[in-house]
Amino acid sequence: MTSLGNGVRVITEAMPHVRSVSVGVWIGSGSRRESSELNGISHFIEHMLFKGTTSRSAEDIARSVDSIGGNLDAFTAKELVCFNTKVLDQHLSQAFDVLADLVLHPMFRAEDIEKEKGVILEEIKMEEDSPDYLVHEIFSSNFWKDHPIGKPILGTPQSVKRFDHGMIQAYYQAVYVPANLIVTAAGNLTHDRLVTLVREHFETLPPGQALAPDTIPGTHARIALRNKKALEQVHLCLGVPSYPLPHEERFACYVLNTLLGGGMSSRLFQNIRERQGLAYAVFSELSPYRDTGCLSIYAGTSVESARKVVESITKEFRQLKEQTVNDEELRRAKDHLKGSLMLSLESTGSRMSNLARQEMYFGHFFSLDALVESIEAVTAEDVQRIAQTFFDPKQIALTILGNLENLKIGREDLVC
Repeated sequence: MTSLGNGVRVITEAMPHVRSVSVGVWIGSGSRRESSELNGISHFIEHMLFKGTTSRSAEDIARSVDSIGGNLDAFTAKELVCFNTKVLDQHLSQAFDVLADLVLHPMFRAEDIEKEKGVILEEIKMEEDSPDYLVHEIFSSNFWKDHPIGKPILGTPQSVKRFDHGMIQAYYQAVYVPANLIVTAAGNLTHDRLVTLVREHFETLPPGQALAPDTIPGTHARIALRNKKALEQVHLCLGVPSYPLPHEERFACYVLNTLLGGGMSSRLFQNIRERQGLAYAVFSELSPYRDTGCLSIYAGTSVESARKVVESITKEFRQLKEQTVNDEELRRAKDHLKGSLMLSLESTGSRMSNLARQEMYFGHFFSLDALVESIEAVTAEDVQRIAQTFFDPKQIALTILGNLENLKIGREDLVC
């Protein structure tokens, strides 16, 4: 790792046995920093950076990496934005030149802004036509009510239509500053080579102001039943507050999530899908952030089975609170986690992402061996203690979306 004089951090991991390099430019703030008026602007700017720079047209940007067989991509999350490319090692400087150019020299032309509004409004419609996406959005907006972390990353049609050149330029200049920028790379490269490339492009950036700390969101245990007659299935999302991403008990959370609904041998999958045949899709997931988190369960079922699915989920909560997990099940969960982790870190892209996330959330690099040791250290008592902390009926939030007819579910149905 090297820090430039202005604060840009450069982190690399050499993988000499591969022929590719993945490079990412990471912005350490995403949609959770946006006010209501600016909801969706981080994602909008991500799109706009591909619309042309002072020296390249949008077509030039697309062709430059396509023509060398690489890929160029970007995504916006709640706490970060990433622009990344993956190319053969011999094309690193060419690809990095394009990546740096689009991040540092966007044009934000008025006609491009208007066109992109149309694209993003269609993206919002597409997502809202997907009920499993929509139920999660409704759940988040209730769970983190009145906080930007609960608002959609894409924004709303109303907020997107309001964006103009001044708003976009001002937000870009406030957020795309060296203190908020990390460049990471993994693959067949040397650290010095990447540092030289980053210096060429980023060293002249003025340091700018570090961003003020985020406000910590509170969670709300709301029950929301949303009728949507056009749907064949009922989609439900049930969740509880969990620990933030850097929490020292995070590995016990991962084990608990794996046991509960993290794979085909998990309790929810085996009970709700295999034994009872109530759902095709059912799983649990952790959504940890810098200072908060959520453990949620998703299932798609019929309106007749919805109550039974909720009852089955709360029954699993109760069992995890009352009984310690047996050795065999604990071993399976740990091996599943370790296997997933190792397999996920086999590509240059995932290694590059891992470097950035570890720096952003921990300011420290954990080796694969250290992560595996931390998973191994989790005990059945740790899992039970966390289940007892998380699965409090007063903290359970529930969102159900579908053609609900006369379905009624109240707090008394969530006792565990």
